[in-house]
Amino acid sequence: MPPRKRIDNSRDAGGFAAIPWQVFDSASYIGLSHPAKALLMELARQYTKSSKGVFNNGRLLASRAYLAARGWKSADVIHRATAELVAAGFVHQTVQGHRPNKASWFAITWYSIDRLPGYDQGTLETFERGAYRKNTPLKITPLSPGDGLERGSIGPGDGLESVSAGPGDGPIKGPINTLQCPGDGHLLDKPSHARKRTTTLK
Repeated sequence: MPPRKRIDNSRDAGGFAAIPWQVFDSASYIGLSHPAKALLMELARQYTKSSKGVFNNGRLLASRAYLAARGWKSADVIHRATAELVAAGFVHQTVQGHRPNKASWFAITWYSIDRLPGYDQGTLETFERGAYRKNTPLKITPLSPGDGLERGSIGPGDGLESVSAGPGDGPIKGPINTLQCPGDGHLLDKPSHARKRTTTLK
């Protein structure tokens, strides 16, 4: 009787996309646009093994027809993101698609390319595994200091300084004899100076 496969209960069931840390930590990945990073995840998701034990790295799709069901709506966004991934060395094109119904094929470069029929001439010779590593990798610093977290001072070393709530000699006092309205009655009850001058001219 063949031994039972061990069930891993530490994560959700089902397949997964294995992406090395050096892919995420590379300068090439850090420099990608958000659509290009998202498309790279879509291509990584497609990398699988068939029931016959054959892997498909070289037949990954980035067409709008395929990606529409996964929320990708713009062919222009997909085209730009694909070109960016190829230029950065994360993806290698194995087949040049053409209208009306032939899609391009791609391979991700952190795996070896699978030797499958139908590739364009020269594809296997020009494939370079790890092409994204041509840029200098970034140094990833630890998330916390080695000796533990330092305790920061809550206030200055000599205590908090007292801040005066108002000017040194007290609040500014306004003039005591300021009138709220003219002394001889309401402003609107008085004729304007312009009206008096007009009357005099007549």
